[in-house]
Amino acid sequence: MQSDFMFFLNSVLFGVGLAMDAFSVSMANGLNEPQMKKSRMCLIAGVFCGFQILMPLVGWICVHTVANVFASFQKFIPWIALALLLYIGGKMLLEGLRKKQENGEKAAVGFGALLVQGVATSIDALSVGFTISEYTWQAALIEALIIGAVTFVLCLAGLWIGRRFGTKLAGKASILGGVILIAIGLEICITGLLK
Repeated sequence: MQSDFMFFLNSVLFGVGLAMDAFSVSMANGLNEPQMKKSRMCLIAGVFCGFQILMPLVGWICVHTVANVFASFQKFIPWIALALLLYIGGKMLLEGLRKKQENGEKAAVGFGALLVQGVATSIDALSVGFTISEYTWQAALIEALIIGAVTFVLCLAGLWIGRRFGTKLAGKASILGGVILIAIGLEICITGLLK
């Protein structure tokens, strides 16, 4: 029973650690769209959750199939995350600076941009597949589902916090959201390069 508890605790802690980038991006999305409906909040949290479930499983599969090829790709992960978040954050920043929002309404993050955010914030979760490579397929799936559930909850919290402050920040929310995304991209890249 102790090992079951440790497995669960380890999975939750992995989830919290991996979800921090998605939490921050969710806050930026909430800042950008302070009138966001609950259904949209669940969609955004669900996208981040889905990628956080998928990426460790892809990493686990890679370890068990094409580990040598994937190992050479891993050094590019920080740069990919940086490029994706710089693109999205820069776009938000420019939109905020140009004030192209009609009738004072914030431009919602499109589904394509949301998918890019999902990939960028979960790409480091690929490496979790290496750390859980000794797990059975079922145990790896359970761990990924727990990570996804933690991500979903934290992203909803991030969206709620962002929405709350977005209404107070009014026109500056898009600029702040873009700056946050750029900062997250830089942090992911620098952390990845220092490993």
